[in-house]
Amino acid sequence: MDNGSDFTGEGGEAESFKEQGNAYYAKKDYNEAYNYYTKAIDMCPKNASYYGNRAATLMMLGKFREALGDAQQSVRLDDSFVRGHLREGKCHLSLGNAMAACRSFQRALELDHKNAQAQQEFKNANAVIEYEKIAETDFEKRDFRKVVFCMDRALEYAPACHRFKILKAECLAMLGRYPEAQSVASDILRMDSTNADALYVRGLCLYYEDCIEKAVQFFVQALRMAPDHEKACVACRNAKALKAKKEDGNKAFKEGNYKLAYELYTEALGIDPNNIKTNAKLYCNRGTVNSKLRKLDDAIEDCTNAVKLDDTYIKAYLRRAQCYLDTEQYEEAVRDYEKVYQTEKTKEHKQLLKNAQLELKKSKRKDYYKILGVDKNASEDEIKKAYRKRALMHHPDRHSGASAEVQKEEEKKFKEVGEAFTILSDPKKKTRYDSGQDLDEEGMNMGDFDANNIFKAFFGGPGGFSFEASGPGNFFFQFG
Repeated sequence: MDNGSDFTGEGGEAESFKEQGNAYYAKKDYNEAYNYYTKAIDMCPKNASYYGNRAATLMMLGKFREALGDAQQSVRLDDSFVRGHLREGKCHLSLGNAMAACRSFQRALELDHKNAQAQQEFKNANAVIEYEKIAETDFEKRDFRKVVFCMDRALEYAPACHRFKILKAECLAMLGRYPEAQSVASDILRMDSTNADALYVRGLCLYYEDCIEKAVQFFVQALRMAPDHEKACVACRNAKALKAKKEDGNKAFKEGNYKLAYELYTEALGIDPNNIKTNAKLYCNRGTVNSKLRKLDDAIEDCTNAVKLDDTYIKAYLRRAQCYLDTEQYEEAVRDYEKVYQTEKTKEHKQLLKNAQLELKKSKRKDYYKILGVDKNASEDEIKKAYRKRALMHHPDRHSGASAEVQKEEEKKFKEVGEAFTILSDPKKKTRYDSGQDLDEEGMNMGDFDANNIFKAFFGGPGGFSFEASGPGNFFFQFG
């Protein structure tokens, strides 16, 4: 503490108050120290050191703006008061005004060019100026992580700067680190409930968490405090537009107007690319519309965009998985259902995964319906007609004049057609096949059957059917 002495009359009493203030300051009882320094100032308002001491006390109490007033008064009373300039500079720096801080530290160095504290604080102030410049550039580049880093460094020297805290909080919100951003904004609002910037950041966090109605309330409050707050104005406008478009899209979907719903969701997606959570929902909603319109590839793309924005979005994974099943991309469907089940281990999700795994298993077997060229719901009569057509088409006798390679390929197809007919014409085997069970169980060994025997049985036994040539490369069918 500063010790100037004046023990005559009122000056002596003021000096006594100052000494008592110094004693309390030494004990770290800053509130009592403040009271005694104030008594000293009241007795002797022209003493620079009294203001300097009270400024130091206010700084210890974290009241930098009040401290700045006392420090400035101390150097007005005595421009050669080095500690007064240092305290003024320190207050400016703590409040984030690094340029003014530099001027104060420069003045202190003019008075005492070897002052180590002034030299160090001058470097600190210049470092803050540099961090501000970098942060400004990086904010324009949307490199929000770098801005947070710069603001953290700057706040080490400027712990009371609301501007730096707000910029950091805004970038944390942009990075999706909402609890941290909310915490910073709430700290400021506890000290200053009318801070428009802090109100804007609180609204921004809610907006990005898809709590749009609450967000609008904070934006409106911020604009009430600062009608020209440009960011709050833009955010409020976007929030209202996004809410309206999304609700209109939902209404059109519920009414079955899928084309209109698609257009409205698309328009909503163009409003604010920064709103990740809401846009993830919009992509998923549009994916649902596309699936209703049977544009399954587009639906898959929309759901993929949704999970890129929010990799915890269960609904989007489920929607995409169903689209993968519908397009017979079974491995992809299983992968999505596995992700869902790992996240939420419910009975429903377990069953969905099991069903997809079964479809994947079935897809790796021979597709007997495809071999016969019939639908999975084909009747017994349709299966017989299909077998008749395909068996005659691929019968080895029909291709006896072809190359060895063609004969081998047609013989393979003839066997597959017989195998398919054996399974699909037998209700028991067909049921096991359709349910994905192994056909080799219960004596259904597919290696044991003879395609020629099946053919003969179907067409009426030995001698009941033959191929005869009616010219080069032409055959007609003769039944006995």
